[in-house]
Amino acid sequence: MRKLGCAVWELTLACNMQCKHCGSSAGSARPNELSTEECFSLCEELAQANCDMVSLMGGEPFVHPDWYDISWCVKDLGMNLAFVSNGLLVPSIVDKLSRLEPTVVGISLDGIEKTHDSIRRDGSFKTALQAIDMLLREDIQVTVITTISKTNFLDLLKLKPLLRTRKVNWQIQIAEPFGNFDRSLAIDEEEYYASAMFIVSENVKNKFNDVPIVGAHCYGYHSHLLPKSKKWKGCTAGISSIGITSDGSIVGCLSMGNNQYIEGNVRERSFVDIWEDPNSFAYNRSFDQSQLGENCKDCFYGLDCKGGCNSVSLHFTGQLHNTPYCMRRIEEEIFDIKPPKKERVKEKMKH
Repeated sequence: MRKLGCAVWELTLACNMQCKHCGSSAGSARPNELSTEECFSLCEELAQANCDMVSLMGGEPFVHPDWYDISWCVKDLGMNLAFVSNGLLVPSIVDKLSRLEPTVVGISLDGIEKTHDSIRRDGSFKTALQAIDMLLREDIQVTVITTISKTNFLDLLKLKPLLRTRKVNWQIQIAEPFGNFDRSLAIDEEEYYASAMFIVSENVKNKFNDVPIVGAHCYGYHSHLLPKSKKWKGCTAGISSIGITSDGSIVGCLSMGNNQYIEGNVRERSFVDIWEDPNSFAYNRSFDQSQLGENCKDCFYGLDCKGGCNSVSLHFTGQLHNTPYCMRRIEEEIFDIKPPKKERVKEKMKH
């Protein structure tokens, strides 16, 4: 049986916000979302597949009327539980969260007050900070998730001292042009590289790592200059992680567009059958070098990297395995850093 590390489950598409960068265009529930009984059955199938972690998100997961019962089902079946939330409802349910003892709760924070509220809704910044503080008081691990665009790129430095006093983890990711997001607000390659340098430099400067900062899967890919960027071994969609839409469709990654690359629906086939099907997730499981796009096909590390984050590749270039946001390529094309001799020799042999 294949190892399933994490199932990211869109519990409902209903949401109490309509954020400007939301890839799911969340707001209203899907017409035919899974019933609570179907959710219980799906939990059992995930446990049967030896899923390690179930991360409940939305929309906004806490809008779902039975989120608490479904969460207990995940826990009772021996799987780890996590949430991704905008924080708006957390103050009213923090006691329930404390009883559930989730592994982590992700809270979205997209800049200082004026910026965050302009992206999400008025008053949401203060509520998000309140949610973070309440979760920390309950000894629940918090990861702050910041999605960057031209709107809030300069807020990273302003957010840093705010988060340092709270001792949280901080994940930075880039906004992608699908759903509600305006493509003209996407950061450019130099801004992307600057944000990567920010992540690395802050972790180096913070000797005691009081605010661990990580880049999401949109960061990395064999940089010449930045440490630890050679660990990336390709997109995990359908390899060790999957996405579940609120109406039961199974996809490799919700961020790839949750109505695309559907491998099956749990109303028609069991989750285990979909997960174990050798033909599922072929774009990753059967990857070969011929699938690399123009940005990646001649790269020395193409087979290892597999073209970076497939969500970024798809939404910025229209194809998989072709990310334009690659630190290595930016270093070579923009900053004219030459690849090591062994790579130059390999390239000459190709031609």
